[in-house]
Amino acid sequence: MTSTAATPDPGAKTNTKKLLWILAGIWIGGMIILILIFGFGHQNHEFQIQNEFKLINWVHLGVFSINRAVVYLFISTILTVGTMLWIAGRMHQRPNKVQTAVEILYSLMRDNITRGNMEDRMAARWFPFMGALFLFIWFNNIIGYLPLPTNSEQTVNIFGAHIPSFALYAATANISVPLVLAIVVFVIFNWVGISTHGPIGYLKSLIPAGVHGAILLLIFPLEIISTFMRLLSLTIRLFANILAGHMIILFMTGGLAVLLGLSFLGWFTIPFAVLLYIFELGLIATLQAFIFATLAAIYISGAATHH
Repeated sequence: MTSTAATPDPGAKTNTKKLLWILAGIWIGGMIILILIFGFGHQNHEFQIQNEFKLINWVHLGVFSINRAVVYLFISTILTVGTMLWIAGRMHQRPNKVQTAVEILYSLMRDNITRGNMEDRMAARWFPFMGALFLFIWFNNIIGYLPLPTNSEQTVNIFGAHIPSFALYAATANISVPLVLAIVVFVIFNWVGISTHGPIGYLKSLIPAGVHGAILLLIFPLEIISTFMRLLSLTIRLFANILAGHMIILFMTGGLAVLLGLSFLGWFTIPFAVLLYIFELGLIATLQAFIFATLAAIYISGAATHH
């Protein structure tokens, strides 16, 4: 009995190469045409890339005014609560594709984020919070890469109605949102530490084991500062990564061409913008939510230990 191994089709490789050469020719040809038509322009000093993240209040209610960041937070909250309630009521003995994906996500939140950083009893108690925190940040990051009509500074006139133009915006790219989430985690892990050890015992638990004597005068203030620095580590990591990703995408999709007045640059950078967009949407959005939730679990668990 003989078996024949599948051999690669040389025709398929040839067709792929031809397609790549055609795309490269279109890419280069497009740049040449744009250079011939528009030439080399002048720098645009009016366009400011940071204005894409400017918040304009749509409903003025003082401290509780509504702008597009608030709208994104509402959408993320509805998606977080709604999808989990919808899925929880439709679980089957034989899971479909959606349920399988949800179970993988559930396993990530339970085993990697929570149980991986907490002892079992503590993990069971804090899993709902850790799961909600991860999903809320994840939904905020994901919808931040979906074009939505939220740019009210630049509107489109449709039958007399001024409709906000489509834009990429994430609430987590506004430092106030990651900061509030970080403050919540900060309050929780300090509360856990104080409730576990008592106020004096918790302060003592901040000192590394084996440190005694005069060196405490140096180590203890450093540990206090280190505890407060966790606010910055949580806030800046999430904020900076999401903001930087959005700004680079905006530059690559035409922002750089507008700033320099070089029309062909927009065509030149489009392929890189597409690759970066896929990378940000496929990896960074999930990774940053995972890191924030994991650090929160580490901080809460660490507050309950002696050293």
